[in-house]
Parts: sequence; C-alpha cells; structure tokens
Amino acid sequence: MRVLLLGEYSNVHWTLAQGLRKLGVDVTVVSDGDGWKCYPRDIDLSRKYGRPFSGLAYLAQLLRLLPALKGYDRVQIINPVFVQLKAEHILPIYKYLRRNNGKFSLAAFGMDRYWVLAGRSCRTFRYSDFNIGNCIRQSADIDKWINEWIEGAKGQLNTRIAMDCNDIIAGLYEYYQSYLPRFSGKTHFIPFPINTDQIKGRIRRQPTPIRFFIGIQRDRNTYKGTDIMLHALERIARDYPGRCEIVKVESVPYTQYQEMMDSCDVLLDQLYSYTPAMNGLLAMAKGLVLVGGGEPEGYDLLGDYDLRPIINVQPTEQNVYDQLQRLVLHPELIPRLSASSIAYIKRYHDYVQVAQQYLDLWTSNSFTNS
Repeated sequence: MRVLLLGEYSNVHWTLAQGLRKLGVDVTVVSDGDGWKCYPRDIDLSRKYGRPFSGLAYLAQLLRLLPALKGYDRVQIINPVFVQLKAEHILPIYKYLRRNNGKFSLAAFGMDRYWVLAGRSCRTFRYSDFNIGNCIRQSADIDKWINEWIEGAKGQLNTRIAMDCNDIIAGLYEYYQSYLPRFSGKTHFIPFPINTDQIKGRIRRQPTPIRFFIGIQRDRNTYKGTDIMLHALERIARDYPGRCEIVKVESVPYTQYQEMMDSCDVLLDQLYSYTPAMNGLLAMAKGLVLVGGGEPEGYDLLGDYDLRPIINVQPTEQNVYDQLQRLVLHPELIPRLSASSIAYIKRYHDYVQVAQQYLDLWTSNSFTNS
C-alpha cells in the first residue's frame, strides 16, 4: 500500500508515518512542518511569507509537485485547508488529487467547520473553545473563525470535502462528536499516535520543588485558556514559595521544546478540552503529570475504566488553582500519576498500534464512496 499524508499538525502525520513504515507501508509526508515548529517531513511544502510574490512562488511550487502526488492507494489531508492557499483556491487541488489517487481520508484534527458548529450549538459540549454552558465565548479570534468556517469559503470547502471523501478520521473525542451527527456512516475515531520507541518515559519521584511546564502561543493564548491556567499557576507560586517552579516556553522549535519539557514534572495544557491532544500526550509519554482535559467521555470512548492519570480541570481559574494546590500539598501523588501516564500512552497511543488501526480501517469495506 502507498499512502500520502498531506499537511501537519503537532507531528501527527510524521508519527503516523513512522508507525505505518514499521508495518511495511510505503508512506510519503508532504507538509510545511507546521510552521515554526518545523516537524520532519519527506517533502517540504513551505510558503515563504514576507517575500515579494510569495503567493505566486508557493503556487508554482505546488503545481510543480502535483504530478508526483499521483498513484497513491490512500491520501489523508490534515484539514480541509491542507495547503497554504486561500480556501477558494484549494478545491481544484483537492479534485486533482481525488481523480489521480485511490481512496481519500479527511482528518478531523483541529479547527474546522464542524468543530465550530458543535461548539456554537451549546448542546454537544458542556464547555469548549467556543462555549461555556449556554454562553458563546467572545473574542476577536473566535469571531474570525466563526466567520471563516461557518459563513466563509473555508466552511464551504469543508462541507464539499466532508461529503465527497471516503472517510473522516477524528483524533480526539471532541472532533469525533463534532462530525458524528452529520456523517455517522463515515466518521471513525482513532487516537493520536505517539512514538513510544523514541520517547522514553521517566517516572517522577515526588519532586521538590515541583516544576510546572506551560507553553505559550501568543496568537492562541486566550482561545486555548493558557492565560487562565498561567494566572492560576502564578498564584500557586506566590502562595507556596519554594514548593514550585514555573517553566514558561514560547514559540521554540520542537527539539528544544522537548528538552525543556524533559526537566519538568507537570504540564498545564488545553483548559477547554475534554481530552489531551498531542502536546499533552507527549508530556504523558515522558512521565509528566497532565493538568488539562480528562473528562469521563474521553475515557469512555477509549473503553478505559482503570487508568485515569489526567488531572481534569474545569474552565475556571479557581478550579485550576485548586487542582494545582492539591499537587503542591500532596507531592506523593506525582509518582503514581506519572507511572499511570506512561502506561496510558502505551495502552492507547503507541504509534504502531495506532497505525494498525488506520490500516484496518483503510483495508475494510466500510467506505461510503468509491
């Protein structure tokens, strides 16, 4: 089987490719490395912003590449906007790839129309990036994404691809629930892959002080709730001097980011999430304790009833503070949670095991389109 993975989010496609290769699959990853994170890829497709005629240069680069992206048995795109073009220019690219390859998967891994719709409905989730209970969250970024994905060209593109593709593969509980009501016959959940051969877990041994790690993305700080988590963490540091240290990281390459994470004990990530995404899973694989999304629905989807290593938080500063305070006052909890985190990743997110789930789906007869 020849597989083409187009685009990148948080190293998902590269890690999946590593697992597929272990199973003897011929895989090509084409991406921009997810921007400044600079994840590995086989073929670089980066747009050089800030240069004269960068858009035309990128389009020419893409058009030169397209003839090489033919004859694959399976193509998966990371998002409806899988190349760095305006949405209205992407549909012809998709149609070309669809005509010249075998079956097609749309990955539900991040921001898209159905994630926005589910959040704005205030019925699918108790809280999300878009709602708290029955209230829609308000910010300039959220308004922009609503306009783009519900009313704009991105939303139209998303609908066309979702209706046309063979299957939709969701990597988180939230994305699975977003697509399921409208595309139940073709929506599947497969956990995100983590390379458990390369990432070696280390059980934390009741550290003193506890080192808390938090990553800052300025353009997504409020949207992801990092601002609230940081405020709670800074309160803890003031109230319990000497018992905790804060390692705050902003926009560094993936290798450096991992090295800084290695020295820490606890990660704060994704306030409004029900389940951990790649950053949280990476930390858990290393043996860090995750403070973030660990709602029962996510465990239930996995069929897990005994491993519950995530310190689940509700989307308020006080709740985050309370959960952090519990760790600071009871550091003896950390070794058990650390060991459970490593076991959780090996049980559900091992990259070869996840790759096998993709192969099982792709070679089944459960496709709605031909």
